[in-house]
Amino acid sequence: MALYNYTFTKDKQMLDFSQFSGLVLFMFIFTAGFWLLIFLLTFVVPYWIGGTILENIQLKQEAKKAAQGK
Repeated sequence: MALYNYTFTKDKQMLDFSQFSGLVLFMFIFTAGFWLLIFLLTFVVPYWIGGTILENIQLKQEAKKAAQGK
């Protein structure tokens, strides 16, 4: 069915229940994915990168101490 058939007239419904529930489900999945992406980019990725940098610094310090002890 073409998009122009969904008009605001008194003899036609805009959306039936299955179309409405599909739209609601799509919007829920889309917004959940959007907020998950925001969460990953603002919290998880910086935490991961920061932890990796700190761990590398600690490993270098330990290797330096081990090299000086010999």
